[in-house]
Amino acid sequence: MTTPPATDSRTLPSSNALRGVSLASLGVFLVSWALCWVNAYVINDDLPNACGDLRRQSFPPEVACLSANGTLTGANPGWLEVLFFASLVVFVLLMSMVLALLAVRRK
Repeated sequence: MTTPPATDSRTLPSSNALRGVSLASLGVFLVSWALCWVNAYVINDDLPNACGDLRRQSFPPEVACLSANGTLTGANPGWLEVLFFASLVVFVLLMSMVLALLAVRRK
């Protein structure tokens, strides 16, 4: 019969899972940023030439045209902007948790 190894109450869990999820959310953020950029500057490249009321946004990148009847053409899809900001928030929160764990372990 083997006995389980003794555990110290001060032992912290491994931060490898946090790092993995954090890097995955960074990847999602970068992909969604690239999709926003492509939508703004490649797909809607000629939009400024055909629009009277042009709307530009830099974070996330967006070029949209507001027509006289109130419709918006060329804007990023709502799900893409939610994905953009949510993945950024998840990355920042998890990386701060990883850095806090590392700081506690060094003490």
